[in-house]
Amino acid sequence: MSLLKGIGVYLTSNILNALIPFFLLPILTRSLSIEEYGQVVMFQTFLSAVSVIVGLNAIGAANRKYYDGGVDQIVLMKFNGSCCHILLVSFLFLSFVGITFKAQLAKILSIPEWWVFYAILAASFLFVTNMRLGQWQIRNKAKSFGLLQVGGGIGNMLLSVIFVVLLHLNGEGRIDAIVISSALTAVFSMALLYRDRLIDVFSFRLEYIKEALHFGVPLLPHSFGMLLLSMSDRFIINHKLGVSEVGIYMVALQLSSALAVIFDAINKAFIPWLFYGLKNECFIEKLKIVRITYCYMLSLLFIAFLAFFIAPYVVVMIAGDKYAAAGNIIGWVCLGQIFSGMYLMVTNYIFYAKKTQYLSLTTIISGVLGVALLFAGVTYFSLLGAAVAFALAKFIHFALTFYISNKVYPMPWGAVIRLCNKKM
Repeated sequence: MSLLKGIGVYLTSNILNALIPFFLLPILTRSLSIEEYGQVVMFQTFLSAVSVIVGLNAIGAANRKYYDGGVDQIVLMKFNGSCCHILLVSFLFLSFVGITFKAQLAKILSIPEWWVFYAILAASFLFVTNMRLGQWQIRNKAKSFGLLQVGGGIGNMLLSVIFVVLLHLNGEGRIDAIVISSALTAVFSMALLYRDRLIDVFSFRLEYIKEALHFGVPLLPHSFGMLLLSMSDRFIINHKLGVSEVGIYMVALQLSSALAVIFDAINKAFIPWLFYGLKNECFIEKLKIVRITYCYMLSLLFIAFLAFFIAPYVVVMIAGDKYAAAGNIIGWVCLGQIFSGMYLMVTNYIFYAKKTQYLSLTTIISGVLGVALLFAGVTYFSLLGAAVAFALAKFIHFALTFYISNKVYPMPWGAVIRLCNKKM
């Protein structure tokens, strides 16, 4: 599948999948109080945090294994099965920790205690689904990827409407919908993995477990750094301003995530194309890759400029007047999403070079700086300070990753600029 065709399929899939939370947003903001919506947001934040630990990034190891030379189908089946063994052990450990400290975690997150275990359960289900999606992505089967992704999202939306609107279960109904839909999608995903002979969970291979951990564990600091970058804002806002302000902030973040959806789709199609291009070790091909990347980044910066003027009107139109305050911060949040899109274009070189320890370093540094900026911003400028800190942290992350990626896998970034200057 060509790069443009792959982008088209992934983009369509991501847009359809992203429309689901956009359809849900006006329903939830009108059916739930601001405090209840804030609680749902805090649950989803905790779910994302747990998802980082569940499986210890073994999905990335399974995807990367596919590109190793001399690997046959049997090896891939057993390797993928070993990744599921890692999932099982991490799930049991997290369940023990979550149940033991559920009261303390619930107090920190401002959510009911039983939601703590629900997040661990849902994260484990999502691991299985993401493994199935990843195996399709590396094989350029974008249509199958999209069908499962969108199908799971539709199931999530329908259950949410039934539980929240029809049965009036409020925030609890939204959580039940997330857990049940993720469970159903995970069962279906596992069945598809077995149908396509991509997994063997009954073969225990310690060497494959070690290999997966060798790839995934060094990424944990990176993953935690990403959490600091993208989710610490919710915890700090909840602590300093209250769960209602989290709801307002998250409306802006949810709407700006439309950009992240597009960037993710482009990156999903870009990775296989990029890796095959790098494999050829052709300088002309590298010049082409860099030229495309620069044009893409300039386009993103133009979109960021437009967001400051257009996005505030979108907030009121979709979320309602009681969330109008989100319009004051959405421009900065969109700028942060733009820098995330630019980051995706440079981070793949680090994965290709298998130098993920450096990725962890850049993410931790930018994550810690982001938390410091966030504390200062929220303390002195409330929600606006949080949004500006979000954008600055994302820029720092992009800049550091850009620098490191060129160190571990040099690309002709300067050569393309010099060629452009000569033509001018």
